[in-house]
Amino acid sequence: MATTAPLELRAARVLLLPGWLNSGPAHWQSRWETLHGGARVEQDDWIWPRRGDWMARLDEVVQASAAPVVLVAHSLGCQLVAAWAAHSGHAARVVAAMLVAPPDTERDDMPPNLFNWRPVVRRRLPFASLVVTSSDDPYCAPARSTQMASNWGSATQTIDACGHINGESGLGDWPEGWAMLSALRARAG
Repeated sequence: MATTAPLELRAARVLLLPGWLNSGPAHWQSRWETLHGGARVEQDDWIWPRRGDWMARLDEVVQASAAPVVLVAHSLGCQLVAAWAAHSGHAARVVAAMLVAPPDTERDDMPPNLFNWRPVVRRRLPFASLVVTSSDDPYCAPARSTQMASNWGSATQTIDACGHINGESGLGDWPEGWAMLSALRARAG
C-alpha cells in the first residue's frame, strides 16, 4: 500500500534556486520548470551576486508563498540556502531542500564575483535536506562537498562523472534527480 504524504507536503511550492549566471535552457532546472512547474527565484544580478541581496530576495519569495516551500538549489543556490536558513526568521516555511553541486566558494581559484560568498555558512539546516554531488565536479572536491553536507545535517548522494551537474552534463530532464527530490519529499513527510 502506497503511503500518502501529508497535505502540507503535497501542496508545497517548489522554488528553483539557480546558481551563478542563472540556469540556461539545457539545464535540468529550466527543464523541470517547464515539465513539473515550480517557480524560479529570479535575482537582480546574476553576474556579480551579492549574498545579502540574494538572501533578501529568497526571503521575499518564501514569505509571499501561500504554501510551504521545497527548495531545489543548484551550485551557488546551495550556498544561498545555507546562508539564508542561518539568518531568516522564515526557515520554518521550508519542508525540504535538495542541494545539487554546492561549490567550494573558499577555493583560491574562485572568480572574484563570488568572493563575498566567503566564508561558507556551516550551520545545520532546520529542515530535511539532500546534497547531490558528482564524483568529478570541477568546482568542489568530493571531500569538501561531504564536509558541507555533514555541517548542514544533509543526507548525501554522489553520482558518477556528471561534472557540475548542469546543462553541460547532458542530463536532459534528469528523471533520476526528480526521483531523488520525490524521495526527499516523502522522507520529509
